[in-house]
Amino acid sequence: MAEVLVYVDHVDGVVRKPTLELLTLARRIGEPVAVALGAGAESTAAALAEHGAARVLTNDAPEYADYLVVPKVDALQAAYEAVLPAAVLVPSSAEGKEIAARLALRIGSGIITDAVDLEVGEEGPVATQSVFAASFTTTSRVSKGAPVITVKPNSAAVQAAPAAGAVEALTVSFSEKATGTKVTARTPRESTGRPELTEAAIVVSGGRGVNGAENFAVIEALADSLGAAVGASRAAVDAGWYPHTNQVGQTGKSVSPQLYIASGISGAIQHRAGMQTSKTIVAINKDSEAPIFDLVDYGVVGDLFEVVPQLTEEIRARKG
Repeated sequence: MAEVLVYVDHVDGVVRKPTLELLTLARRIGEPVAVALGAGAESTAAALAEHGAARVLTNDAPEYADYLVVPKVDALQAAYEAVLPAAVLVPSSAEGKEIAARLALRIGSGIITDAVDLEVGEEGPVATQSVFAASFTTTSRVSKGAPVITVKPNSAAVQAAPAAGAVEALTVSFSEKATGTKVTARTPRESTGRPELTEAAIVVSGGRGVNGAENFAVIEALADSLGAAVGASRAAVDAGWYPHTNQVGQTGKSVSPQLYIASGISGAIQHRAGMQTSKTIVAINKDSEAPIFDLVDYGVVGDLFEVVPQLTEEIRARKG
């Protein structure tokens, strides 16, 4: 069976959920070989083996923390040359897409970004994408080289499939460009205790209808009752009501949760492009003609300041 390289996104040895999803998809098209880099790389082996990694290639060097993406590209290129895989899968984060693009250029292969599904084709892996602001679904394959594919979070359910997970040291020679851009300082992000927006199974978003930064407490309360992440439309972010890091849309983050709740969001195409692939969409808006209602599975025409608190109270009551 052909091998498939999977780039591991982890924090000090704790594997993030999108990587486990990649392993599920990788098993459809071959035998997963994981590549874990940086501090705690070897600690990822148990989780990776539990989810199907036959081998785990590891390398821990200070370059991964001290410099930007080039050292990681060097390492992934070394892994590619050692394995000669049928495909390379990378989580579709901002960093992941940069790593994937640089790798594809180096190895002379085609790249597919933001895939939402993978399957075996007669001439290689076939990726499903949601394109043109999620207006169309396409299937694509790379016609040159081993495809480098970035996959959006929440594209596949995480499935355990115990494998050997044999840990092997990866030999990496860093290029001159690896030390070109140095990280001089880091400021830890203040934790809210909520899930990462792009990885969350449930997202509750607020828009222009929230009518002020102080009113986002209503959105946050609903999100916390569901164990959800909080999102915001571009209008809310541009008004300074919520951080840009939480913006959902074409110029923000793309999400694909199991449940997306849009409160006070009209449904402009810019916002729809970032959430249209959500499995179930619920909208709360007092304007019955809002475009968002053309997209939803369930719609509530009403004042969000009346509907959302009642919904939050009902969820809490059922939970406890």
